[in-house]
Amino acid sequence: MPSWNSRGLRGSTLEEAINLTNEKYRQKKLALIQKVPTPIKPITIEKETRHITLAYFDQKSTVDYIGAVQGIPVCFDAKECAKDSFPLQNIHEHQIQFMKEFEEQGGIAFFLLYFLSRDIFYYLTLKQLLIFWERAKKGGRKSFRYEELDEKYQISPYAGVMVHYLETLQMDLEERDKK
Repeated sequence: MPSWNSRGLRGSTLEEAINLTNEKYRQKKLALIQKVPTPIKPITIEKETRHITLAYFDQKSTVDYIGAVQGIPVCFDAKECAKDSFPLQNIHEHQIQFMKEFEEQGGIAFFLLYFLSRDIFYYLTLKQLLIFWERAKKGGRKSFRYEELDEKYQISPYAGVMVHYLETLQMDLEERDKK
């Protein structure tokens, strides 16, 4: 079982930017999105400070965020990538399954990616991820490259909002409506 303290602060920059974005969206009544806490089982707790110093993930987490945007249910996971190639091993089968079922219920599921080397935020539709996922399952690349992504889904900051994903979510919705 993976240890809670072995993962360090990986993803914390992206998470902080998304949390600030979601707070601005909430204040402007554009969306209500909450961070889903990852259930952990504490193993070692410092007696004096009552801080958890060692813990294990209690169960498989599904997504990082869930909520509603103007009445539309949304869920998404946030991932950081240090290079231009994103390893699919960073996404788990149970997450894909949850997101598929979420969309079957009328919601929108997606990924927010941060390419650290390029300092670029990106909105990845579940549909696009599934193309890469199926390719890997059939023996193809076990990752996807930045160059394979549709640049129109790159996220640009807007009015002090670093990860302004509502515009790309709107594009995703419009693409779905066309079909």
